[in-house]
Amino acid sequence: MNMSARQTPYLAMNNSTPGSLASDNWAMDYQSTRQASASDTTSGKQTSAIHFHDLHPTPADMRADVLDGLSSAQKRLSPKYFYDAQGSRLFDAICELPEYYPTRTEIAILRQHGAAMAARLGRDALLVELGSGSSLKIQVLLEALRPAVYMPVDISKDHLLQSAESLATRFPFLQVHAVCTDYSVPFELPVEDHVHPRAAFFPGSSIGNFEPADAQRFLTRVGELLGPGGRLLVGVDLIKDHRVLEAAYNDADEVTAAFNLNLLTRINRELDADFDLTGFRHTAWFNSDLSRIEMHLISTREQQARIAGRDFAFREGESIHTECSYKYDIDGFHRLARQAGFEPEQVWTDQPIDTGSNPRSNTAPDQPPLFSVHCLVWRG
Repeated sequence: MNMSARQTPYLAMNNSTPGSLASDNWAMDYQSTRQASASDTTSGKQTSAIHFHDLHPTPADMRADVLDGLSSAQKRLSPKYFYDAQGSRLFDAICELPEYYPTRTEIAILRQHGAAMAARLGRDALLVELGSGSSLKIQVLLEALRPAVYMPVDISKDHLLQSAESLATRFPFLQVHAVCTDYSVPFELPVEDHVHPRAAFFPGSSIGNFEPADAQRFLTRVGELLGPGGRLLVGVDLIKDHRVLEAAYNDADEVTAAFNLNLLTRINRELDADFDLTGFRHTAWFNSDLSRIEMHLISTREQQARIAGRDFAFREGESIHTECSYKYDIDGFHRLARQAGFEPEQVWTDQPIDTGSNPRSNTAPDQPPLFSVHCLVWRG
């Protein structure tokens, strides 16, 4: 989530034929001031326009969500409120930590197997990225795949435009259609395209942040969005030694702790709350019964906090549950995918595996894989 500064945009209504790949009558062509012409005069590099589609996602009701969550028997806060400006900076820092293996491991898999992934997805595709997240991951995939159309989908308009502008400059051959909406709820692609094969990219093991039943429903919606034969490339964090998992969420530098506690800082600022951050500590553990990492904020003493005019009591040792991250084995994720209507085609990992679904080695690996990237095809 690179939130670097960007130039002031130039926005103009697009008058292309409704429903065409260029745009429709409520979409906009987006170009930065630097991209006002067909070429970059400072570098001599060709650049491409960005077609922006604002589906006007419903704003989150933070006040209602927080009050409802803290009124539950198990107090909870939604992880979607982690990502204010400071939270995004802290998450970027987490991704660089030696303990936090998912980001660098997934990027290494994409680099090593990008050509094979592109062959599965089909070149000249319409590629939908669900969540405009790590620019490095999508850059690796775009280099290998070279799709005809790239469609990032994200709820954050500013971040979406910034990311789309950067990628349009780097990959001038792309048609970029940036879609501002909440991809976790049903939506339709804002362009009609029956020429290019459809594919989607959902990296980062974000699927693990859904409860399993919700993950199944989400995958089904993605499949219906792609249509028959559409393919999904999805990153999945794997079950492994609990010490490796817990270290990734309890780093020695306590960056994850700062990230978790920043949630209370944001609530203090935006909901006129008075949480004393010194009265809470971060912890995370692997719940082996549910196969998930759980992040909590633990009250270190008996205390009260006032949020949006309401008082909440906390016992010493009582927790606020802030995030779950489900981990899967390969067979378990494939069962989930099939229940959702997908058929697994291939899986790539950071270590050799020997499974019937993807024979890559006839010998046992020296150590179990940490992470996996799956290609799924929609059967409905």
